[in-house]
Amino acid sequence: MDQPTVGILHPGSMGAAVAACAATNATAVLWCETGRSTASAARAAQFGLTPVVALAELLDRSDIVISLCPPAFAEDLARDVAEHRFAGVYVEANAINPTRVQRTAALLAPTATVVDGGVVGSPPVGGKAPTLYLSGPADATARIEALFTDTAVQTSVLGTEVGKASALKLSYASFQKTSRVLVALAVGMAREHGVDQELIEVASRRTDSYLSEPQYVAKTAARAWRWGPELEEAADALAAAGLPPEMLRAAASTLARWHEVKDDSALTLTDALDVLSREVVDG
Repeated sequence: MDQPTVGILHPGSMGAAVAACAATNATAVLWCETGRSTASAARAAQFGLTPVVALAELLDRSDIVISLCPPAFAEDLARDVAEHRFAGVYVEANAINPTRVQRTAALLAPTATVVDGGVVGSPPVGGKAPTLYLSGPADATARIEALFTDTAVQTSVLGTEVGKASALKLSYASFQKTSRVLVALAVGMAREHGVDQELIEVASRRTDSYLSEPQYVAKTAARAWRWGPELEEAADALAAAGLPPEMLRAAASTLARWHEVKDDSALTLTDALDVLSREVVDG
């Protein structure tokens, strides 16, 4: 298979580094310099990307286009591409929800083939090796796999259904990024009372991620009747320290949905998740 020409929209810290990896198996990697900042231009130059003046030129020359931009701009960017009737493979690699990805696929469907992508990990520089999860038509995902062969970007195909890759990305991000915010709140509360170092010492005794232990959800559900009020108390302590309490109040509200399974030792993970989602439907 001939090496493709690739367009990157837009070369941010992740996009530029991913594009540089794609250059290993591409004829050229293009980016559109019109309307972009001097920081973007510097990044593109650093990674050896080829500038073009107009989006139309990038789309006319590219066989594959990779969209990596802030989530708020993803659909507007896809609409701009659709207006030019791009006819290649469009990799929607932004952190947007599956419904938005499917909407993008429908928008571009008359001419382009859309591959859903989700990058998990840090930009591929300095020895970092993120994984680009893919879902969509098999021939198109195979082309993206080939594009990143023998590069720092690992690929993993989740199937042919557009939306799966984005669902995995956001599922992971919902834990990973929220957990960082919780760390800030926990350490902030502890610092207010002069016990932040002790908190870190307590936490250092356990290094596993709760995300790798989903079976613990059932125990959480059974204990929710006690944990909810505890988090409300913690929220009050945050507020008293001048820290935002809303996240812990939201967690307490989630725990309240498990009121019917109080102390149920026979509860399974499936049972707990069913109760959680049934409350959303019924409520």
